[in-house]
Amino acid sequence: MNLLSPHEILKQVAAALPEECRAAVIVIGSLAAGYRYFGSDPASLVQTKDVDCMLSPHIKAVPAGKAVAESLFRANWQMREDAKWGAPGTAETPVEQLPLVRLHPPGSSEWFIELMVSPPATGARGKQFVRLETERGHFGLCSFQYLSLVEVQPIVTEYGVAIARPEMMALANLLHHPVIGPENISGLIGDRGLRRSNKDLGRVLALAFLAMREHEDALRGWAGAWVEALQGRFPAEWATLCTVAGQGLRVLLESPADMEEAAHSCANGLLASYRLTPQQLRIAGLRLVQDAVEPLEAMARA
Repeated sequence: MNLLSPHEILKQVAAALPEECRAAVIVIGSLAAGYRYFGSDPASLVQTKDVDCMLSPHIKAVPAGKAVAESLFRANWQMREDAKWGAPGTAETPVEQLPLVRLHPPGSSEWFIELMVSPPATGARGKQFVRLETERGHFGLCSFQYLSLVEVQPIVTEYGVAIARPEMMALANLLHHPVIGPENISGLIGDRGLRRSNKDLGRVLALAFLAMREHEDALRGWAGAWVEALQGRFPAEWATLCTVAGQGLRVLLESPADMEEAAHSCANGLLASYRLTPQQLRIAGLRLVQDAVEPLEAMARA
C-alpha cells in the first residue's frame, strides 16, 4: 500500500471524470474518511491502494459507469495488472466472472480507481454484480446489500464529487458483519492475510476513533442518524437491523486474536499515522458500543 494525500487524489479523480458524471459518484472507504477527518494538511496521508467510487443512484449507475470507464480509457488509464482478471470479458462471460473496473491513472501504479454500483431498492440480498458493456469489452460492477446507506446525505466536496458520511460507512460495515466470518481478503495487508470481517470491522473502529478525535462526544449523534437512515432504506426491517448491528462488533471486541488483526489492518490503512495498539483500538470500540450501538438498540425497542 502507499501513503496518499486524500485531497490530491480526490482532486485527480474528479478531474478525470466526465463533468456530467461527477454528481453520480460517491467516494467511499479510506479516501473518503481521510478527506473528512484529515483536512488539507499535506502531512496527513492515508495508506491505501484503491479508491472506491460508487455510482449512484442504481437506476443511473450503468450509463454513468459506461461514460466514466470509457472516458478514463480514452485518457490512457490502464487496467490493474492481475493474473486472473487482466483483460475485459465478452458477452459470453458470466457476469460473476467479469473483471471489475480497476484502473490505474496514466504513468502510475501506486493506486487505482474501482467502480462500484449502489444496490437496487429491492431485490437480491448480499453481493451482487451488474454487467457493464464498454468499447473495450465487458466488465462487472459490484454491489453489497447495505451500500445504499452510504447514499444518505453524502458530503459534496469542492471537486464536484461526493464522499460518504463516516457514520454511514460504519453502519454498512456493521450490518455486513453480524459475525466474524471465516473468509479472508483476496490480497495482503502489510504482508499478511486477514479475515474480511476483521478488516471491515477494524475500519468501523478507525472511523469511531477519528470521530472522537475530532470531537469527544461525536459518536452520540450516530444512533439517531442510523435510525433515520435505516427507516428510510429498510422500512420493513429497520428495527431488526438495529438489534443486530452491534453483534459482530461485540464479538470482535472480546477476541484478542481478532482485535490484533483489526489493529494491524488499521495500522496499515486509515490509521497509519497513529499506529494504535489493539488495546487502544478496543477502547474506541467500547465507546462506540456505549455511545451509539446501545442507544440504537434502545430506539428499536421504544
